[in-house]
Amino acid sequence: MTTEPTLPPPANMAGSDLPRPRRAAGHRAPQPAEPTAAAEHEQRSEQDEGPDIPLLEAGPRTGTKWHPRLPGRKPPKIVRGPGVTVHGQIEDWLADAIAAGRLAPGDRLPTEQHLAAWLGVSRMTLRHALSELAKRGLVTRTVGRSGGTFVAEPKLEQDLTVLAGFSERLRMHGLVAGARVLAAAEIPASPTASAALEIEVGDPVYEVRRLRLAGGEPILIEHSLFPAQHCPGLLGYRLDGSLYELLEERFGLRPHRAKESLEPVTAGVREAEALGVPEGAPLMLVERTAYSSTGLPLEFARDLFRGDRTKVVVWTSELAGEL
Repeated sequence: MTTEPTLPPPANMAGSDLPRPRRAAGHRAPQPAEPTAAAEHEQRSEQDEGPDIPLLEAGPRTGTKWHPRLPGRKPPKIVRGPGVTVHGQIEDWLADAIAAGRLAPGDRLPTEQHLAAWLGVSRMTLRHALSELAKRGLVTRTVGRSGGTFVAEPKLEQDLTVLAGFSERLRMHGLVAGARVLAAAEIPASPTASAALEIEVGDPVYEVRRLRLAGGEPILIEHSLFPAQHCPGLLGYRLDGSLYELLEERFGLRPHRAKESLEPVTAGVREAEALGVPEGAPLMLVERTAYSSTGLPLEFARDLFRGDRTKVVVWTSELAGEL
């Protein structure tokens, strides 16, 4: 019959006479880990100068995330007094950081709780500032486990001082333009269209409706009318590229100048569905009549731009010849 060996009692048992294990020569007992910069920052008292500015580091979702407790610069000074609002100052400060490139597209801001505490304001005040930034299209806000507030992609500039097609404008920004034809048909000219194109009411015009894309993202809905007598057979060509280039290459007509008017509107059900925005979202209606170098009307258009992805730029001077 075999008997199992009796295990020695643990060294920390009361009454144990076992010797303590010996350490090798030169061995030092492990020392407590040095506190990290983030841990030291956590332990600062509220009476100090205040926490440092959030810094960016690599993150899994968008490539970056913002940690509000890492060492860096100090939060902005908030002025409290008559004539100024706290949320307006926060909005301006974040907008300036985005414009200067300190916050890049896709950067994720801290949670409302952390950012409000870092700024020394209430969450309601911070939420007001973020809401205004979202209305301006500078940030996007999503809900859910992977949601949050993210710096939006920069808006596409529409320089109305220079007449150029959408494809040409996007090439200036280094983006690829796309087009999805929604409708293409020959229709009789309405009184409005006939007046703009200087033709008779009922004369045939080519109607082309397209959804324009920038990098695959819907940006605007184009609705253009072309006098059929100036570009016969236009609908027989491919309509998913630059229509201005098509007019020049096939018919020897090139828009040289245009009269454009701007009007803020909101998205209806159909526009919202096509552009991928909520119903009632802000849009910019641009009505345009384009002329050839000889003054011949070539196009009457009513384009709807997404307000959150585009901005209009117009150069002015005392004398038009100085532009």
